[in-house]
Amino acid sequence: MDIFGNSFRISVFGESHGGGIGVVMDGVPAGLSLSPDDFAADLARRKSGARGTTPRKEDDLPEILSGVHAGHTTGAPLAVLFRNTNVRSSDYSLFREIPRPGHADFVAGVKWHDFNDPRGGGHFSGRVTLALVAAGVVAKKILRSPFAAARLDAAGLPLPVSDPGEMFGISASLVEVGGVTRDAAAASGGGDIVDASVLWAGVLDRAIADGDSLGGVVECRVTEVPVGLGEPFFDSVESLLSHALFSIPGVRGVEFGDGFRSAGMRGSEHNDPVVSPSGETSGNGSGGINGGITNGNPIVFRVAFKPTSSIRMTQHTWNFTTGRIGTLTVPGRHDVCFALRTPVIVEAAAAVVLADLVLR
Repeated sequence: MDIFGNSFRISVFGESHGGGIGVVMDGVPAGLSLSPDDFAADLARRKSGARGTTPRKEDDLPEILSGVHAGHTTGAPLAVLFRNTNVRSSDYSLFREIPRPGHADFVAGVKWHDFNDPRGGGHFSGRVTLALVAAGVVAKKILRSPFAAARLDAAGLPLPVSDPGEMFGISASLVEVGGVTRDAAAASGGGDIVDASVLWAGVLDRAIADGDSLGGVVECRVTEVPVGLGEPFFDSVESLLSHALFSIPGVRGVEFGDGFRSAGMRGSEHNDPVVSPSGETSGNGSGGINGGITNGNPIVFRVAFKPTSSIRMTQHTWNFTTGRIGTLTVPGRHDVCFALRTPVIVEAAAAVVLADLVLR
C-alpha cells in the first residue's frame, strides 16, 4: 500500500512519466501558514542538474489542490500535485522485453500482469520521492508549531526548548559516496566544500567515464527532541523511522547511533551514562533512543543507498522475447549517484514519522 502513518497519514500517487506526482496528507492541524513558496527550499535540494545527477529537469511547481484557504491549513485533507512536463517515454519501451537488472521492471510485470506503467520506472521511480519531500515540508511545520508544543506539554513530555520554532531541528547530509568518506574526499583535494557533487567530483567523474554508478550514505540528526516519544516493540521510534526510510527507493540499510559497530564493542564502550537530570548522556551510542523511546538526546541515524541500477555499461541479462541471455545497454536519463539528491528526502521521512508521533 502507498499509505503511511496513523494520526498524520500520507498517501502518495503518480508515475514517473504519467500526468504528475502527488501526495494527500490527512490529520494536518488547522491554522498552519502554508503557501507554494514554503516548498521551494526543500524541493530545490532534491532537484537534478549537478554533476552525477540526471539531466532530466522538471519545474516541480507545487499545486495545492485542497486543505488550504486564505493561506492557512483548514484541517481537511491536504493534497499537493506536481505535474510531469519533461518526459521521454520511448527510452523505456525495451524493458518489457529485457527487464533492467536491479530494477522493479520484472517483479512489477509479474505482480500486475504487465498492466504496470514501465515508463521511467512508473510508480517505482525515485521521482515519487517528490511527494515525500512535500509531505516533509508540512511535517516540519507541524513539528515546529505551537500546536505541537501544546500537544507535547499536554502529554506530560518535557519540552526541549521554550520556542516551538526551535524544536525538532532535522538535518541530513551525505557522508560517503562510492565508498569514499567525506573526510577522505576533503583530504584528497575537495577541501571544505558544501556541494557534494563538487566534493566527490573525482569518484563521480570516474564512474561517469566507465558508464557505471555509485551508492552513498546519508547521516541524519534530529535535535531538540523531547523525552518520551515512541512505544516499545512494534511502534518503537527505530521501527517507524526504518519503515518510512525503507520506502525510499534504493535504500539498503539503516543504522542508529553506533549501529553495526556496536556488535564489536563492549558494553562499557557502547553504554551512554546519564550526566544531567534532563537525561543528557556523555555519548550517544543508542542514537537518542532507548527501549524504542526518545531519551532527549539527538536522534542520529545513517541510511545506505545502493548504486543507481540504470547504467550505460553493457550488462548480460535475460531476454524474455528470445528466451536466452542477451545484452542490455540502458538508454535514457539517469543519475550516476542518486544518493546525491537524497538528504532532503531522508529529512522528510524523519519529519513525517515524528509529526505522526507528536499528533498521536
